[in-house]
Amino acid sequence: MKLSAYCRDRLPAYLITGAAWGLMVLFMVLFRLQMQAVILMNVILLCGAAAAELWGFLRKKAYYDKLERLLDELDQKYLLSEMLDEPGFLDGRILMQVIQESDRAMCERIAGYRRESREFREYIELWVHEIKLPVAGLELMCHNDGNTRYAEQLGRIDRYIENVLYYARSGDQSRDYLIAPVELRRVFTDIAIRHRTELQERDIRLHAEGLDVTVMTDAKWLGFILGQLMGNSIRYGATGISVTAQVQPDRTLLYFRDNGIGIPERDLPYIFEKSFTGENGRTHSGSTGMGLYIVRKLCDKLGHTVQAQSEPGVFTQICIAFGRNDLHDVR
Repeated sequence: MKLSAYCRDRLPAYLITGAAWGLMVLFMVLFRLQMQAVILMNVILLCGAAAAELWGFLRKKAYYDKLERLLDELDQKYLLSEMLDEPGFLDGRILMQVIQESDRAMCERIAGYRRESREFREYIELWVHEIKLPVAGLELMCHNDGNTRYAEQLGRIDRYIENVLYYARSGDQSRDYLIAPVELRRVFTDIAIRHRTELQERDIRLHAEGLDVTVMTDAKWLGFILGQLMGNSIRYGATGISVTAQVQPDRTLLYFRDNGIGIPERDLPYIFEKSFTGENGRTHSGSTGMGLYIVRKLCDKLGHTVQAQSEPGVFTQICIAFGRNDLHDVR
């Protein structure tokens, strides 16, 4: 707090005090008090008023300067009231009480939103588990009847249901989340088996190289990520999919490459954004723009990085980087 700003704020009080002071001096003169006494009284009153103003300014300056400094330093501004001591002046105590009441109301509102969000997420997870039962039953019936046309559509429904489940869970790191050594070949093999029918119907060739590598990740979430990438490759006209791993001194890189229609250069920077469909999404009505967004979100939660490269009509390549753990043998 600056002295000039404090004085400007106090200017009306100074004007009123000055007017009263002038009247007092006038009455002293009218009552014919000795001039020496008038001057002495005015000097005493002026020094006392100046000292009182200076004392008030200094104690408020110390408090408000600390308030501003804490506000600048805190990342979570709502913790401001917890960092302040109770001030020694009335308007400061009123301000502190207002801040504390405001923080309390905000915390209660946030707690209510978190409770509603948790209840909704629990309902979504319950719904996903319930809806998977009839879908799995229909897939089994189609398999027994040899009807692959309906089985393919049911597989797509099942993957969309998984999108909902993993999107709901991605906002909460403490649930269904376990970092452990995972062999890339095993995860990729499981995903290839799940998509076996579609791969065979479209005569899509798979090529895997260097996947006998162990990385630190969550096997279930990584399986979902690879499943999303494979589903995109199938949807966008790939006839070949190549998955390779490369071990570097500080990380392990997993390359997922297909020879589908590719991604236009102008769309490439935005493919991981929520609900972005781009040019390919307008030509393929099944695109929702959520798959790669969830992939990026899960990779962020797992501590991995994901990048994309593409050349329209030639290839699309997604690269996932896993951090190395020196305590675990990667081979």
